[in-house]
Amino acid sequence: MADWKDLTQMTGGARMLIERVRLPETQVAIEGAFELPPLAQLSFEDQVFVAAFVRSHGSIKEMERLFGVSYPTIKNRLHRISAVLEPSLAVETSPAPSRHEVLDQLERGELTPQQAVEALKR
Repeated sequence: MADWKDLTQMTGGARMLIERVRLPETQVAIEGAFELPPLAQLSFEDQVFVAAFVRSHGSIKEMERLFGVSYPTIKNRLHRISAVLEPSLAVETSPAPSRHEVLDQLERGELTPQQAVEALKR
């Protein structure tokens, strides 16, 4: 059985589709066309870097120590990885409106009562 590092090196960064998944505990196999999640599409080296970053709780100082490189090198690598992941990991950055804002919008007629209820549930 080849490990993940071998697989990512064999593909040379080319897009992969997984067509068969087997659950070893149950021997159940599922066939189809499965895309890898965005983090799994990174090179093995970048996956190791991201894992180290998470394990260091995002400490760039710790990353400098672990990898023996400078702050700008760590920042540049994070920036490059972020640019690769950005299209596939769209994260909503606008905060949800406060209860007060929702009620003000309802009062001004900018929201229907149903829209206000939905906004308050979030």
